[in-house]
Amino acid sequence: MMAWVLVGGRLVAHPEIARVRQLMPPALVVAADGGIAHAAMLGVRPNLWVGDFDSSDPHAPQWAGIERREFPCDKDELDSELALRLAFERGARRFVVWGAFGGRFDHTLALAALAIEWTARGTPVLLHSGDESAVPLLGGTPLDLAVEVGQTLSLLALNTFEDVHLDGVRWPLRGARITPGTVRTMSNIATANRVHLRAAEGAGLVVLQHRVQ
Repeated sequence: MMAWVLVGGRLVAHPEIARVRQLMPPALVVAADGGIAHAAMLGVRPNLWVGDFDSSDPHAPQWAGIERREFPCDKDELDSELALRLAFERGARRFVVWGAFGGRFDHTLALAALAIEWTARGTPVLLHSGDESAVPLLGGTPLDLAVEVGQTLSLLALNTFEDVHLDGVRWPLRGARITPGTVRTMSNIATANRVHLRAAEGAGLVVLQHRVQ
């Protein structure tokens, strides 16, 4: 089951939202605290609203009737992490996290780590903010991404990638080693409508920039 999780980062109105809705329509929508503000732009009404409600008004009249799960501010989980877990408990096995970029940098990095961890456990997570998105790349699991010719993409290593192959771009890779300090995999350009990536080991993110149509 596909779930959309709404978190409190940046969300930009973009045609990519409609494309994702067509390809990955949600069976479940969970808002994490202030992420509920993105519901209108996404054209959804959350089934569940969770968090400590320090960045939203749980009594706002437009959200009356939505099921809520309130947690204390003093906790060892992010609201976004709680939203993922509760959606998983309700049967979700694939996720799009909207509002994943912008805002607090520590939250963005935490979401990147969560996306990699959940994907490694067999539950794919796509991070999205309308004008950019990111999908985890894991060693031993190839990626085949639909892109536009001319689209910008970057490969970011969180753990060192070994034997990286990248095709369909201006600067392909053949058996490369990419460490977390490597920046030569930034801002590559797609030369075909499919980009193929694989690595023998490692973990990181492929970040896509989405141009305005």
